[in-house]
Amino acid sequence: MSKYLLFTPGPVNVAENVREAICQQDICHREVDFDRLLQSIENKLLKLFGLQDTADYRAVVITGSGTAANETILSSVVGDKNILILSNGEFGDRLHSISKIQNKNTFLLEFGWGELLDLGKIENYLKKHAIDIIAMVHHETSSGMLNSLEEVGTISKAYGAMFIVDCVSSAGAEVIDMEKCHIAFCSSSSSKAIGSYSGLSFVVGKTEEFKKLKYLPVKSTYLNLYKFYDFIKTYSQTPNTPAVHLFYALEQTLINILSEGVTNRYADLRHKANLLRQGMLDIGLKFLIDQKDMCSVLTTVQIPLHIDVSILREKLREKSIIIYEGKGCFKNKVFQVGNIGELSLDNIQFFLKSLGEILRNFDQVDIINVISANDHQALFSYANENSENTSLVSKN
Repeated sequence: MSKYLLFTPGPVNVAENVREAICQQDICHREVDFDRLLQSIENKLLKLFGLQDTADYRAVVITGSGTAANETILSSVVGDKNILILSNGEFGDRLHSISKIQNKNTFLLEFGWGELLDLGKIENYLKKHAIDIIAMVHHETSSGMLNSLEEVGTISKAYGAMFIVDCVSSAGAEVIDMEKCHIAFCSSSSSKAIGSYSGLSFVVGKTEEFKKLKYLPVKSTYLNLYKFYDFIKTYSQTPNTPAVHLFYALEQTLINILSEGVTNRYADLRHKANLLRQGMLDIGLKFLIDQKDMCSVLTTVQIPLHIDVSILREKLREKSIIIYEGKGCFKNKVFQVGNIGELSLDNIQFFLKSLGEILRNFDQVDIINVISANDHQALFSYANENSENTSLVSKN
């Protein structure tokens, strides 16, 4: 292979015209050239979210990763109000960690990693506590879970709470209806499902909510959301020096998405996810969560008992294929396969063929390293699940 195939939730393999876009001519970020570039990007971001025909929403672009966009929101919109973080994975926990630093009135409603958000539990909490703002992650990549925006947004509105959402891993792959779901602000990034280079993030929000930020205390100099809004509104610029060439790449990526058609793009990602999932099921693998609860961009796969994930990753890497390991409570229990970026159908077939060969030919020494010969119960379970390898177990 001439390049790594990034079967990850990000960063991704970018399109060739995106690679070329980053090499455009140098411009000054305080000249009209950049003004026009930023205007073009904002217009295209609003189109991506289906908001192009309204002045009720604005989009600001930040030089920084998706976490920077989340910290920008959490440090700017809360003030001294009460914020509730809903978490069912690593990135919900990260929202909580960021908010705790910025806001003394931060509360957490925690669910198990990979578990659906319990709407009844959320509503019961809101009945007992005065909450002004609710924050959550749309696509929780630690498990691959796609959380419901509409259901939580409806509850937020019913209890008079502002609703803010981390859409870092879902924007560009899933429908995000900010109006229908009562979302005040959402964050995302240039990489992940959008498919550009890492290093930029953005916040889409209601114009009226942006305006209110002027009267809230400033908790960050760089990540001041009102300042980003004021600069794009007044000057069509960013308050700080931007990574200009990443802006060129982001614009080209958005051109690609809009040229393909947002609906067509979402359908293509679902198709690729389905091909990967069916192929892995055919190999005999099992998934962490039900397919109906998964996002369109990532599949979390249970590791067979006899497989060491680090060895699996290394053998795939030898074929120029990169996958993710599990994190937190899923470490050494799952691996993750993404289907975003410039991955062709041929790439997917190559991955499935390679994965199948590696699993079938997994070295017996690797099996013994993972399953101790003294662990008779583990060996017995493995033998029952893999009858063709019973002779191996009985000899050891």
